[in-house]
Amino acid sequence: MHPSRLAAALAAALVSTAAAAQEAAPALPEDPRAPRFQEIERGFFTGLEAGWMGFFQTPTAEPARYPAAGKGGGFSSGLHLAFSVGADLGNRLSLALLVVGVNQEAGVSYGAFSLVGGGADVRFNLAGFADSQQVTRTFLYVHARGAYFVTEPHGLFGKTDVLAGGGLGIEYFTRLRHFSVGLAVDGIYAVQAKSAGIAVAPTLRYTF
Repeated sequence: MHPSRLAAALAAALVSTAAAAQEAAPALPEDPRAPRFQEIERGFFTGLEAGWMGFFQTPTAEPARYPAAGKGGGFSSGLHLAFSVGADLGNRLSLALLVVGVNQEAGVSYGAFSLVGGGADVRFNLAGFADSQQVTRTFLYVHARGAYFVTEPHGLFGKTDVLAGGGLGIEYFTRLRHFSVGLAVDGIYAVQAKSAGIAVAPTLRYTF
């Protein structure tokens, strides 16, 4: 056989063998370390916060009805609880509806009072921070909220009021995926009572 024909035949045979080997090569196994789910869940959620709240002043709404309370009871403090149901609108914005209960105790002559009501909360994530595995689990956020309250006893701190608030918070998404924990520090203001205050609360959230 002519040398050029022999070389061409060998080249064709090599190309054919390589193609067959490539087709027959098995697929590489999947990396078992590759995540098969989202590290951070976003969507519908329910939340709980339980912490401390205080008002700098507690005016007496109806002094004639509560003469022992005088003009006010001064500083008050106590527990506040909030339950929320909401949804994430992307990675930064979330909206929620709230049910809130507040128990406060002021000076001895003024006594204790409570506020129960509901409202809404809007949150915006300012920044995220990655962990050692380069997963962004920690977020710094700002939020604002408003709630309509009924007060007890009627006429002491008021009968009804609107509580506005807002502040900074930090949230950490745990490795349990659906759960996140955090801490929020807010400034608050009771509109009818014209009383400002502070609220500090740890938070817990479950995302479906």
